[in-house]
Amino acid sequence: MKLKALTLKEARDIFSNRIYMLLVLVQVIIVLGAYGLAIVSSVAADPQLMERWGGSGFLKVGVVDGDRLLTEGLEREGLSVREFSDIESARENLGSGVAAIVYLSGGEVRIEADTSSVFYTIMSERLQGAASWYISQKRFRESGLPSRTIQALEEPVKLSVVPVNREAYRPLALESSYFVEIMYGFILPFVVFLPFFLGSNMVTDSVVGEKERKTFEVLLMVPLSETMIILGKILPSLAFSFIQSLLWLGLLVLLGVPVYNMPLLALLLLITGLAFIGVGLFISILADSTKEANSAITVALFFATFILFVPLFMDMGALTPLIRFMPSLIIVKISSGPHLNPGIIHDMVPSAVFSVLIFLAAVVSFRREGVIRL
Repeated sequence: MKLKALTLKEARDIFSNRIYMLLVLVQVIIVLGAYGLAIVSSVAADPQLMERWGGSGFLKVGVVDGDRLLTEGLEREGLSVREFSDIESARENLGSGVAAIVYLSGGEVRIEADTSSVFYTIMSERLQGAASWYISQKRFRESGLPSRTIQALEEPVKLSVVPVNREAYRPLALESSYFVEIMYGFILPFVVFLPFFLGSNMVTDSVVGEKERKTFEVLLMVPLSETMIILGKILPSLAFSFIQSLLWLGLLVLLGVPVYNMPLLALLLLITGLAFIGVGLFISILADSTKEANSAITVALFFATFILFVPLFMDMGALTPLIRFMPSLIIVKISSGPHLNPGIIHDMVPSAVFSVLIFLAAVVSFRREGVIRL
C-alpha cells in the first residue's frame, strides 16, 4: 500500500506538470507532422502520385517549339507543360510562370531552370529523365526498327505477379514504396521511442528535484526499502512513456499505417524503456541540480538517437553484424509484416538483456551512492 501511495504521488506530479502535458501535445504534432512529411515526400518522388494529388501544378515547364515526342516525355514524368512560341517569351516567364524551360538546339535538348525554387531538385531529376527518354525514343524511331522490336527493347522483362495470402492484405495510407520505406524504416521507430526520451527526463527531474528541495527526509520516514522507493519514483514515468508509445502506434493505425504483431512490439518497447529509465537514474546520481541534469540527459539522448537510428541509413563496416540486434531494426522487422522470422526472438534477447542490465546497474549504483540513506 505504501509503495502504491508513493507511485500515485509521483503520477499526480507528472499529470500536474504543465510542461509534461505540453510535451505530450508537442509529440502529437510531431507524429502528425512526420506522417505528413512522409506523404508529401512520397508524392514528390512518384510522378503518378504527383499527378493524382495535383502536385504537378508546382512543376510547370515551358517548351519552346518542342515536338510532340519531347512533350510526351515531360508529361510522362508528371510535369505540367506550357508551350511558348519563342525563347524570349519563355525566359520572361521563367521563375514566375514556369520553373524551367526546355527547347531543342542543334538536335540537343537544352534546359534552363530556376534554381531558386524549392522544387528545383525534383524538377531537375524529372527533366533529366524526360530528356533521356526523348533521346532514346528518337534513336529507336530513326533506326527504322519495327514497333514490336522497339516495344520489346523498352520493356525487355515482363513480370507476372501472383498474389498470395491476399485475404490478409491491409490497405496502406499511400501505395508508394518510398512511403513504406520512410514510414517503417524511420518514422515508426522514432515515434515509439520519443515518449521514452521524455520518460528519462522525467526520472531525472523527479529524483534531482527531490535532492534540490531536500525533501528526501520525508521519504526516509516511510517504512519502505531503498529499492521500493526507487521503484515508486520510476514506475509512473515508465508507465506514462509506455502508454504514450502505444497511443502513437494507435494513431498511426488510424492514419492508415498498418502495425503488425502489436503484443510482441509492446513487450520490446517495455523492455527497451527500462534502458531509458536506467540512463535517467544514472544521470540523477551524478547531477546535483535540475539544470545540470537536463544538460546531461540532452547529451545522453543525442548519443542514443545516433546509436539507434544512424545505422539504419549507413554502412557500419565491421559493426554491421551487430545491427540486427538493435531495437530500432527489430521494431522495423516486427511491425512491417504479419509473418515473423523465427530468428527474431533470438535477435531480441541481446537488447532485452542489455536493457535490463542497464536498469539493474542504475538501481544498484543509486543505492550505493547513498542518494537514499535509511
